[in-house]
Amino acid sequence: MLKVNEIFFSIQGESTKAGLPTVFVRLTYCNLRCTYCDTEYAFYEGKDLSIDEIISEVKKYDCNLIEITGGEPLVQDESIELMKKLCDIGYEVMIETGGSLPIEKIDERVKIIMDLKCPSSGMMKKNRYENIPHLKNIDEVKFVIGSREDYDWSKEQIEKYNLTKKCTLLMSIVFGTIEPVTLVEWILRDKLNVRFQLQLHKIIWEPSRKGV
Repeated sequence: MLKVNEIFFSIQGESTKAGLPTVFVRLTYCNLRCTYCDTEYAFYEGKDLSIDEIISEVKKYDCNLIEITGGEPLVQDESIELMKKLCDIGYEVMIETGGSLPIEKIDERVKIIMDLKCPSSGMMKKNRYENIPHLKNIDEVKFVIGSREDYDWSKEQIEKYNLTKKCTLLMSIVFGTIEPVTLVEWILRDKLNVRFQLQLHKIIWEPSRKGV
């Protein structure tokens, strides 16, 4: 059984799949408390569903792209089996994880979108750098930037771990904290090999709305 906060159909708001129709399976619980968290409602709220019940619900949307998210989906060990079963029946599966828990047991077919938490998140000490060697070429590492300190720290990690050789790198702003143009100008000035992104769902819909 897994505790599920919500299952919904929307467009992918972030990552290299941004803009594509996606079924989101949002699992309950999170072991982090980022200062800018926009899904605090997923910390505790949810209902218990079996893996088969989750898959049955996913099938109703007739969409091949699935994202497992949270909260922090890896808090629940059964999420590993859920992703494997979804891959086995032909779905394209992604997981969005905060980067504080081990990723090595995740099925190789799953695209991992992993945060490295920047200083302004308040959770930088929770980063599990041991995950980096387990990243695959199809995976993505995300930096959420809320200050110049965050940006400079991110550049240091990219260089230290040679991340541009490992996978796609994403940078986005903490919504409402710095202007998008500010981060874009920093990236261009430094010729940084990262993909700038916005949270499309917060532009299309009211930012605090659930299920989008």
